[in-house]
Amino acid sequence: MKTTSFIRMLALLAIALVMSCSMDAKEKKSNVKNQKAVIENILTRTSVRQYLDKAVPDDIIETLLRAGMAAPTAVNKQPWHFVVVTDRQVLDGLAQANPNARMAARAPLAIVVCGDMNKALRGDAREFWVQDASAATENILLAAHGVGLGAVWTGTYPNQLRCAAVSKVLALPETIIPLCTIVIGYPAKAQEPKDKWKPENVSWNQFGGKK
Repeated sequence: MKTTSFIRMLALLAIALVMSCSMDAKEKKSNVKNQKAVIENILTRTSVRQYLDKAVPDDIIETLLRAGMAAPTAVNKQPWHFVVVTDRQVLDGLAQANPNARMAARAPLAIVVCGDMNKALRGDAREFWVQDASAATENILLAAHGVGLGAVWTGTYPNQLRCAAVSKVLALPETIIPLCTIVIGYPAKAQEPKDKWKPENVSWNQFGGKK
């Protein structure tokens, strides 16, 4: 009786071990697949300037904003503010305020990424807000591509005329500086990404250093 119980226990342990190995293999395969998907999303993202006449749902917009706010930020200051624009009149105003954002007149959505100077670091570190807001912008672009949207980064800061024009359209206070306008929508057509890989743009250990 004891021998039978011992054999059963060994059998159960063997089955558990096989299942564990099988789950580990599946988990590893899933991790590799996820890693490839992340890299693929980065490498295939491209600027999209033509969109379908189709609104972007609020839950998708929130996903984009969450991605933006997940960006790295110096001293965790999070010196950003996002103005979501879906109103046609305001989108038209952005298209007129910034010549690089003309496509906003035909887009269902724009997110204006701004720097909040009340949250920015002080002194020489103040301009780190530009890096923080830029990181947030790239996150939004990648998230947009990942959910099937097309988007384009159109620069505003440091062009003072564009900053003033965009600020007027959005009624921004002096403490909020517009960095860029991300124009977003469902792509009207498929667009191939550019291959920007250039080994000559890489140095190892010091400028001009070879591997």
